[in-house]
Amino acid sequence: MSEKLKFLAHSQGKIMKKKRLIIGITGASGIVYGIRLLELLANTEYETHLIVSKAAHQTRAYESQLSASDLYHLADKYYPVHDVAACISSGSFITSGMIIAPCSMRTLADIACGTTSNLLTRAADVVLKERRRLVLMVRETPLHLGHIENMKRATEIGAIIAPPVPAFYNNPQTIDDLVTHSVGRVLDLFDIETHCINRWKNKEE
Repeated sequence: MSEKLKFLAHSQGKIMKKKRLIIGITGASGIVYGIRLLELLANTEYETHLIVSKAAHQTRAYESQLSASDLYHLADKYYPVHDVAACISSGSFITSGMIIAPCSMRTLADIACGTTSNLLTRAADVVLKERRRLVLMVRETPLHLGHIENMKRATEIGAIIAPPVPAFYNNPQTIDDLVTHSVGRVLDLFDIETHCINRWKNKEE
C-alpha cells in the first residue's frame, strides 16, 4: 500500500471512530423530546449533528427555559437551517441516520413529497436516498386523512413513524419519565441502549 493510501486509511479510521446521528427539531409542540434526545445521546458513542427549524425557536421560547445557545450546546455540531451546503446535505457524509423530534406535519409533508426547501428536509431526504434510518416523532392530534396519507407515503419511502405515545406499564411518576421512555424507545430503533427506561417484564420477574 502506498504512503498516500496508508494516510487516507488512517485518516478515515480516525474520522469514523465516533458514530454520527443527525437530530432535527421542528416547530411542533414537544421540543422536550428533542432536548431529552440530545441529553441522552451525550452519554453515548454518538456524535450529534443538530438542525433547528425557525418555528422550533418559537416553540423553544414557549416550552422551555433554554436559550438558542443553550440548545445548540447540547449537540456536538450545529447547522443553521438555511445552510444547504452543510456536510450533512451530502450522502457522502456518513451517518447512522436521523431523528426528527418532534416532527411537525409540515415537515412530514415535505419529506413525504421529497421537498427539500431547507437543510432539515434536505438531510432527511439524503438519509432516505442513502437507505439509512429516518425516524419521525410526529406530534399532532387529531389527524385528518392528509396527515395519515403523508405518514403512509413517508413509510413507503423508508421512514419510520414513531409518535411519542406515553407508556404506563412502567408506572411513570413524572412528565420526564414519560418523555424519557418515548425517547428511549426511539433510540432502540438504532440499537442505542441508554439504560434509561424500565422495560416490560413478566410479573414473576
